[in-house]
Amino acid sequence: MKKLFFAAALLTMTAVTAVNAQTTKFLRFGIKGGANLGKLDGTGFQDGFKLGYHLGGFAQLNLVKGFGVQGEVIFSSIKTETTDNFSDIYKNVSTSDNRKKVNLNYLSIPLLANIDLGTPRLKLQVGPQFGAMVSDRKVFGAANEAFKGGEISGVAGLWLQLPIVNVSARYIIGFNDVKNAESVTNTSNWKNQSIQLGVGVSF
Repeated sequence: MKKLFFAAALLTMTAVTAVNAQTTKFLRFGIKGGANLGKLDGTGFQDGFKLGYHLGGFAQLNLVKGFGVQGEVIFSSIKTETTDNFSDIYKNVSTSDNRKKVNLNYLSIPLLANIDLGTPRLKLQVGPQFGAMVSDRKVFGAANEAFKGGEISGVAGLWLQLPIVNVSARYIIGFNDVKNAESVTNTSNWKNQSIQLGVGVSF
């Protein structure tokens, strides 16, 4: 009887372990953070990427062999600075807005396809990203709200999945003009761009 009980217990433990392994392989959660090298591409803003940061969490769903999807909720900070002649380019701003440092904080939701590149460890990631601005949009003197409340971007990058740690690198380009035309009058578009380098932990 003891041998039978021991065998049943061993089989049960083996089955539970196998199910947990399959679940972990099918669905994975984690946290990530790192650097944002971002800029606001538009007339009146200095060219070149400035250092910011990002922090958030993700969930991976592996649908079939070699392909899955990944959703994230990320807080990201993009830093930029206006040029010396910013007030000459745009109406409704003052000279105090020249050479002004601006922080753009977004709560972003990337929805990405994960495509294995010859191994489950290395994935190509592509997809859209939806962002809501959570920082103060009234950043320029006389302008009411210089920025729109949201943006849509495209994401492309690589994801290296180690047993526990993950490393990612991606390029993010904004599709829509984030300038609030009613407050800052000019025909130039303002679009965010960033290079995001991250490291995280998978559970």
